[in-house]
Amino acid sequence: MTTPLWCLLGFASWSMVLVIAVGAARVARVLAGKQSANSFPSGQQHGGDRYWRLNRAHMNAVENLPIFGAIVVTGHLAGFARGAFATAAIVVVCARVAQSLIHIASNTNTAVNLRFTAYCAQLGACAYMIVTIVTSSRA
Repeated sequence: MTTPLWCLLGFASWSMVLVIAVGAARVARVLAGKQSANSFPSGQQHGGDRYWRLNRAHMNAVENLPIFGAIVVTGHLAGFARGAFATAAIVVVCARVAQSLIHIASNTNTAVNLRFTAYCAQLGACAYMIVTIVTSSRA
């Protein structure tokens, strides 16, 4: 399996780690008798601040996974598996993990700026991957 495909698998795995963490937090609150199982309304803020940031970090990862997946699969089918394309895929996954961890850890101005920087790194790497695919298909 190529590096970009491993990165796609890593991104998906990270999204699963985040949803398992959300589920564990919910189960713990229900088992402790602090909340009922049906007290987690979809799309509405609930729970403590850190829990909600974890929830949002998961949702954001899941929202971005199909975009990254489409880029990686298209690149894979076009024959891009090494070099700068593979490095860009690694950047995306590392920046995604960093963004999620920063999001969960804090909501200070510094944390928000760092989180945005990590997101920009992902966007830049994805844009590079897209341009690589498009420009090579014209040649």
